[in-house]
Amino acid sequence: MIELHGYFRSSTTYRLRIALELKGLEYAYVPVNLLTSEQKAAGFTTRNPFGSVPLLVAHGRDRAQSMAQLEWLDEAHPQNPLLPTGVEDRFTVRELAYAIATELHAPLNLPVLKYLKHPLGHSQEEIDTWYRHWLARTLDPLEQRLAQLDAGEFLFDRPGLFEVVLLPQIYNARRFDYDFNDKPHIARIEAACLALPAFQRAHPDNQPDNPANG
Repeated sequence: MIELHGYFRSSTTYRLRIALELKGLEYAYVPVNLLTSEQKAAGFTTRNPFGSVPLLVAHGRDRAQSMAQLEWLDEAHPQNPLLPTGVEDRFTVRELAYAIATELHAPLNLPVLKYLKHPLGHSQEEIDTWYRHWLARTLDPLEQRLAQLDAGEFLFDRPGLFEVVLLPQIYNARRFDYDFNDKPHIARIEAACLALPAFQRAHPDNQPDNPANG
């Protein structure tokens, strides 16, 4: 049985939930409370020295880092692949997915936002401005690329690695009141994904560690 250790609102955990659901893989979800720093406890860091979520336990091994986990899932469980067949299409997916994963996750993750507040002393309004600035730096050209590619409901014929990475970032962006009115391609892909049961099951609102479900 695959175990996914994560937090309901973690974008990287959300990526893995979507991928597992798209692939139709059964898994046990093990909540890790980031707000109480459970991921930094000795019992967790002995398994994942990065002290981060998600932790994917599969095939007798503890696996860290979401993008590596997603690539491994696609290789170890090739059904319903996350990447298309053609080499150029695979590049297109990676170009857009890694733009989000490498340019946005690092400056916008929880430890950075906490550090901006304490010890640097920034107000929540200043932090929100920071967040929206970096979102625009990547989402503006991402929207332009989708327009160049004439993307429809999905980047290609069905959701894959790009949508797996995009949807969690949109979820977080909306929490910070980011305006998607000038991004019709991104908004259309979001709506198409959220209409699918796999994305609905993976959504943070539907996780057992979401306090609203307690």
